[in-house]
Amino acid sequence: MPVSVFDLFSIGVGPSSSHTVGPMRAGVDFAERVVGLPVASIRVDLYGSLASTGHGHGTLGAVAIGLMGHRPEDVDPDVLTAALEGLESSGLLKLAGGPTVAFRLTDIVLHPLTMLPRHPNAMRLRSFDATGTETAVETYYSIGGGFIARDGDEEPGEDVAGTAIPVETDAVPHPFSSGAELLAACATTGLPVSGVALANESAARPEAEVRDRLLRIHAVMEDCVDRSVRRTGTLPGGLEVRRRAADWFEQLTRDDPGHDPLFAMEWTNLTAMAVNEENASGGRVVTAPTNGAAGIIPAVLFYALTYVPTITPDRRDDAIVRFLLTAGAIGSIYKERASISGAEVGCQGEVGSAASMAAAGLAELLGGTPEQVENAAEIAMEHNLGLTCDPIGGLVQIPCIERNAIAANKAVNAARMALRGDGVHHVSLDQVVETMRQTGADMSHKYKETAMGGLAVNVPLC
Repeated sequence: MPVSVFDLFSIGVGPSSSHTVGPMRAGVDFAERVVGLPVASIRVDLYGSLASTGHGHGTLGAVAIGLMGHRPEDVDPDVLTAALEGLESSGLLKLAGGPTVAFRLTDIVLHPLTMLPRHPNAMRLRSFDATGTETAVETYYSIGGGFIARDGDEEPGEDVAGTAIPVETDAVPHPFSSGAELLAACATTGLPVSGVALANESAARPEAEVRDRLLRIHAVMEDCVDRSVRRTGTLPGGLEVRRRAADWFEQLTRDDPGHDPLFAMEWTNLTAMAVNEENASGGRVVTAPTNGAAGIIPAVLFYALTYVPTITPDRRDDAIVRFLLTAGAIGSIYKERASISGAEVGCQGEVGSAASMAAAGLAELLGGTPEQVENAAEIAMEHNLGLTCDPIGGLVQIPCIERNAIAANKAVNAARMALRGDGVHHVSLDQVVETMRQTGADMSHKYKETAMGGLAVNVPLC
């Protein structure tokens, strides 16, 4: 099935799409599969990257919350916190649609050095009856962006708990899985990248619904920033990282009340960092295409809506829709041809993909041709190749928060560089996507979301 924009931009909670949202979805899926079976106990095993950084990413609690039936797109972060506190105090977990079993987060078994063959983010869930006989077992893989796959799926990488377009590929009017195919579709139809994407999305649901859902996604992005710039103190997790968004917002509001273009970079920085501070605290965010890179697309879209003079108030909603559709079209290429998982290809797959998507969206709003849009996406990724995922303490804080701000401004620059050209360039988007995939395959596992290399081992925790 083609990747829908609503898979790449899904509403969830922090701090990680692959380590929090995906495991939560796996927990829900397993709970639904064991309804009606004799279940007296549950065992959860985490493997590879999920085990290495599971504590810092909230993976253990996410699985438990999912087993209770809470879905990332619906759960209130405050409800999530209360449910985990109740589990900690009682040692009892009420399975969604099933019995209550004895369970604590400390019962989850971690295997950080064991990699299952299919993906570095793996988890195995088992249920047992009162005699200790196994009644069900499922192995799940969190493959990036909140997508999960299960052993036994008909198609490798199929999302078993997302919102993929519920139609066959040949029912989509303009199928594409590469930059070249996307450009060919634009040339054949005369449509911009956003137009091709909109036509494909409209094969599954009415166009008006597509637009409304995209505007809702953007509203959640804006709400995320609004909450973040009103919160002070330090982020959870033990690093004592100070929240900066509120202070920066106060300063910028005072120094630049009219949004002078000279301050554009600073507002872009603020927006990206605000989103990722909220993500790091377990707040509600939009995966874009992952939680770890969630600040880049909102920041670049803020830049577009604030500083692109052709986007007048009456054109604002249309610009939001076009931006997200264009970004989603580029993101689907990364999802299908490479990876958006930091545990699989490093942070180039998360921050790099998000920067590429954002650059494409901005290029279209600046009036770029499909060729210039593709060029913008290529430039942004080309200069994120090799980016490692080395979170200190396994937390999505350092270097992740600042990295989003830097990448957002890279995306703006990439779009503006592309608009100065005519779309003809030596390195194609497909070539840079394949280079990213190969680079990720060659990268040492230490630099792929394990907290075993890079800044994670060279910066003292205390």
